[in-house]
Amino acid sequence: MDRFENMNAFVRVVEAGGISAAADRMGIAKSVVSRRLKELEEHLGVELFHRTTRQMNLTDTGRAFYQQSVRILEDILEAEHATSQFHGAIKGSLKIAVPLSFGLIHLGPAINEFLQTHPDIAFDLDFNDRQVDILAEGFDLAIRIASLPDSSLIARKLAPIQAIMCASPAYLERMGVPQSPEELIKHRCLVYNLISNFENWNVYNVEGQLIKTKIVSYLKASNGEFLRDAAVDGLGIVLMPTFIVYKEIESGALIPLLPEYQFSQLAAYAIYPQTRHLSQRVRAFVDFLIKRFDGLPYWDVCLQKKAR
Repeated sequence: MDRFENMNAFVRVVEAGGISAAADRMGIAKSVVSRRLKELEEHLGVELFHRTTRQMNLTDTGRAFYQQSVRILEDILEAEHATSQFHGAIKGSLKIAVPLSFGLIHLGPAINEFLQTHPDIAFDLDFNDRQVDILAEGFDLAIRIASLPDSSLIARKLAPIQAIMCASPAYLERMGVPQSPEELIKHRCLVYNLISNFENWNVYNVEGQLIKTKIVSYLKASNGEFLRDAAVDGLGIVLMPTFIVYKEIESGALIPLLPEYQFSQLAAYAIYPQTRHLSQRVRAFVDFLIKRFDGLPYWDVCLQKKAR
């Protein structure tokens, strides 16, 4: 049994939608493809497809095995290219889970720059603030905004992420400027509701002591850009990562509040499974991101200048 040929046949059947179509694309007999699938299922001891007289649908096991097989086959092709006349070229796909706002605002320009050097990489991006299961869902890596990396995965820090409290000049003129965290209870607050205990904002005084501040959630949403725009429109006070609101603060559309206090400190991480072999394309992209975001993030540089 040739495991590589059987795995390749399985992937082609999934992508072609059937044995006949896969056989035509591969230029081999339908019986050969059927035999390779049978050998693969017997070797694994599982059914990869639900079969009917009309169609073949992947089982849950088959779907997971397909995602792993695609990565393995791409790694083999990558290894072949690395030792061929195209030495050093990186090819294949990168399936990445990315937080929505961070991805839309900051990852697009980074990917465009990366593709200037590696044009044969095909990106498959999932913009979503949920925490994906990297292995089960077939991702090569994920970008996460977190306080600590997941201990079951490898996490490489890309950039520090700090939060800032702000509101529009119109709102502050109408409702007044809070002078302490305790005064926030009197204000309308715009709340990101995908975090636990979102109706308490963590504020730290100059000694670094935590002040859990109860707030009134006037508007709740699961997207930071929506909340930023609502703050600009004067609907209330927002506590947001600086990478979302830095342009509005620089322009004066939003005014920082309680500057003598600190807010939650997080970081952006590139996270990937602890596998024996990390593909060259994943390593190259993670190394690129670390270098690109090295030092003080550009979204915080302008805030430092404004504070002087």
